[in-house]
Amino acid sequence: MVTDEPGPARIGFVVSKAVGNSVVRNRVQRRLRHLAREHLASLPGSTVLVIRALPASADASYPELATDLSRCLGRVRA
Repeated sequence: MVTDEPGPARIGFVVSKAVGNSVVRNRVQRRLRHLAREHLASLPGSTVLVIRALPASADASYPELATDLSRCLGRVRA
């Protein structure tokens, strides 16, 4: 069913096997999901955003992921 009504912003994640084994991929995805939740309200309605985790995200600390995500979302909003 297709509607023209604006809905809430949605965010999806792509965390490939290049990031690491399943434990590492799930950890990266959980961290990104938690960080993205903080920015969800600031995105325009009906936004569909896909975040792709690069292999370096497996070794990144939580604050580093937060900084990178904020920087990238700043580009999207500009």
